[in-house]
Amino acid sequence: MLQRVACKVKSLAAYAAVAGGEVLDEIRDLGRALRGLQLVQVNSAAHGGGVAELLTSMIPLECDVGLDAQWWVIGGAQEFFRVTKGFHNALQGATFDLTDQVQDVYLRHNETCAAELAGPFDVAIVHDPQPAAMRRYSNVDARWVWRCHIDTSSPNAAVWAFLKPYVESYDAAVFTLPKFVPADWVGPSTAFVPPAIDPLSPKNRVLPRHLCREEVAEFGVDLTRPLVIQVSRFDPWKDPQGVIDAYRIVKAQMPEVQLALIGAMADDDPGGWEIYEQIRTEGEGDPDFFLFTNLTGVGAHEVNAFQSVADVAVQKSIREGFGLVVSEALWKRTPVVGGRAGGIPLQIEDGVGGFLVDSVESCADRILYLLTHPDEASLIAQRGWERVRDRFLIPRLVRDELRLVRSLVDRGGSAANEGPKGAAC
Repeated sequence: MLQRVACKVKSLAAYAAVAGGEVLDEIRDLGRALRGLQLVQVNSAAHGGGVAELLTSMIPLECDVGLDAQWWVIGGAQEFFRVTKGFHNALQGATFDLTDQVQDVYLRHNETCAAELAGPFDVAIVHDPQPAAMRRYSNVDARWVWRCHIDTSSPNAAVWAFLKPYVESYDAAVFTLPKFVPADWVGPSTAFVPPAIDPLSPKNRVLPRHLCREEVAEFGVDLTRPLVIQVSRFDPWKDPQGVIDAYRIVKAQMPEVQLALIGAMADDDPGGWEIYEQIRTEGEGDPDFFLFTNLTGVGAHEVNAFQSVADVAVQKSIREGFGLVVSEALWKRTPVVGGRAGGIPLQIEDGVGGFLVDSVESCADRILYLLTHPDEASLIAQRGWERVRDRFLIPRLVRDELRLVRSLVDRGGSAANEGPKGAAC
């Protein structure tokens, strides 16, 4: 059930042109202090989600500076992932029927995976609810960190009461924002670290403009007309229906506008196809509505192209842990209209990167404004690019994680001693 993910080779030196020398020097110093440390990262998907994207870049860089870093993914039957998707939604406030059978499925799977992660290792970082109970079942003498990427500020009471003893057994916990911490949280030591994007990954590296246009045109998009996109999982929290409704309001005033919804199908999200089918049905009969997935030819390279040529990117989330796609679009100097949810306001504010919205109507209004004021939209996007450069690139995240790891292994340290609280805020 537990599978190791092979990672590519990356060099920290390659980031010198996009990240400040100070942060790279600190990473190298931390790497020397932690040289040979065995670090394992555990999550539930090797591709198709934000956590997988982060680990794809972070682990090779941690290896490059001297750690023995490994990535393990918990596999399993669809029954387990239906349960954990329910947990994921419940921790963001959705209803969920927490039956004895559900608890048994979850705990049995975690117990099996804990036995397979036999060690030895020095530090384990376990991501989100799917593998959260592994710590309880493991016999490995190590420091354990629970990394929560979702908004758990108002969790379903029953699901949180079930998971809380497991996550509070860790040596440290990491949340994206202080406001994501549940009100009854009593431990362990807590740090706050926003995610980041990899500017040198296939999704974010700079591509020639003409190549981006050729790529997008091959999918039937008319690049002589405005293009609005949303890139996200097919998930109700991303509010794809709200994006479609906003697009239709815009289209009533600007008939030439086009919309592309682009989603990745993740291994740990069996409900994604249901949302996909709903969206597909909703868009039938509209030649200016496009729906793409990573399984229909739109992978990281193509997403890069779409984000680079789009006139406006939307991330109309209702709940959002961070929303990497916001920083991804801004890195291509594309303005963003984002929901005022979770970590999106960390990345943009009105006039810096784009606009924050609270309704379908305000979303449509801001999209239309950016489409009809291209010079201002360009300036807003440039300000957003600068914000991402300064706060949300992967070297900063690697530094923050290594700070935390060092604090844990130094003479019984805790996340509060040297952790990156507020490091990117």
